[in-house]
Amino acid sequence: MDADQVAMLREVLAATGWLERTGEFARALRTSARGPGSLLLVGTPADEPWHMAAHLDDESRLNHIPELSPTLVRWSPPPQAPPHLRIGLERLETAGRGEALFVVAEDRAPVPLLERVDDARRGGATILTLDGGDRELEGLAHEALTIPPRDRLLSFDGAQHLVSAAAGAPPERRRGLRDRLARVLERISGPVVTD
Repeated sequence: MDADQVAMLREVLAATGWLERTGEFARALRTSARGPGSLLLVGTPADEPWHMAAHLDDESRLNHIPELSPTLVRWSPPPQAPPHLRIGLERLETAGRGEALFVVAEDRAPVPLLERVDDARRGGATILTLDGGDRELEGLAHEALTIPPRDRLLSFDGAQHLVSAAAGAPPERRRGLRDRLARVLERISGPVVTD
């Protein structure tokens, strides 16, 4: 899915609440990892989140957000794989404060994954899940975004695109009291004209 397709998806979903939910989740994802290498990304044995890893890595690189570049944690990494693709589940045992564990699991999480997620949570890591409705997994999460399997508007793949794009977007500036007062005064008196 390219940027135009993501823009079209955003337009279709504008009035559904999905953009707000994916945006809130993306903000939590972006602020949970504190430094480069501290965002751990894991999936299920049958579905490693390569797609999400690639999109987050692109967003990290293009928007200069090093903490958004994920460390892909794999179930059975081959020993001959490059070092960055050889990180196994034992990495979750050492996850702690300042790190975030992002679980992407459209299907139910197996018990070994739930145990590792619980270990990471007890170690102080922030747990985020993008899932298809796994209540046990959501129960371990600090932040969860659930994509119901039969949702006709947003597919699991589409949600991954929205979350990764929103995570790379600049944070919205919160409007303070001065900004709100200036807008009210401008509405009452009209725009400021300078010579």
